[in-house]
Amino acid sequence: MDKLILGRYVPGNSLIHRLDPRSKLLAMIAYVIIVFWANNVVTNAIMIGFTLVIILLSQLKLSFFLKGIQPMIGIILFTTLFQMFFTHGGETYFQLGFLKITSYGLSQAILIFIRFVLIICFSTLLTLTTTPLSLADAVESLLKPFARLKVPAHEIGLMLSLSLRFVPTLMDDTTRIMNAQRARGVDFGEGNLLQKVKSIIPILIPLFASSFKRADALALAMEARGYQGGEGRSKYRILQWQSRDTMALMVLFALGIALFFLKES
Repeated sequence: MDKLILGRYVPGNSLIHRLDPRSKLLAMIAYVIIVFWANNVVTNAIMIGFTLVIILLSQLKLSFFLKGIQPMIGIILFTTLFQMFFTHGGETYFQLGFLKITSYGLSQAILIFIRFVLIICFSTLLTLTTTPLSLADAVESLLKPFARLKVPAHEIGLMLSLSLRFVPTLMDDTTRIMNAQRARGVDFGEGNLLQKVKSIIPILIPLFASSFKRADALALAMEARGYQGGEGRSKYRILQWQSRDTMALMVLFALGIALFFLKES
């Protein structure tokens, strides 16, 4: 849990750090759409290469980055195995009752695994190079045109900011609670699957209690400081769209066009 880096911000002065948060957020949305167009060896190789280049441009150590996404690999593998055993088609490699591994199921499982890893890498890169406040400002700015439809842009941005801010805090609380439970003799690795699931309950209850207590304290602190909605509020940092932000989106647009024509129909 202490290795999870999603939601954490690493200060830096790289090209990715200096991009406007609105351009990075739009790039994230476009990236998620584009990654589903990669459905063969060539398009996936292009997406992997592009993602590695972006990580290098962020000046973050690749080893640090890979260690940070390790805690989420288990969830991805579970989804991949589910896809592999229950998607049928093509040549059959293995069968045990209703479980079957086929050539089509295996290829789809590999494809989904790559997609999940790439999306997690890019979203993690977004939070590592952008402060939660900047992301909240970006969401609020992008949702402003929908204000006439009564969309609460500022409140949505605030919720996003708080959610990202407290992801590392929740992970730290989880680690602290697990260490406290281990000190009392709890072994989270022993027993069968059902016993392992039951051993998680002593973690969830104090974690929920700690989260609600922290949320209540945050609400009281905001009220004590006279916090109100976004109407009429000034900002300390003003977002400025620059030419490099336009260039970044144009590169992603060109990548999308290339993948659209190279993908298998």
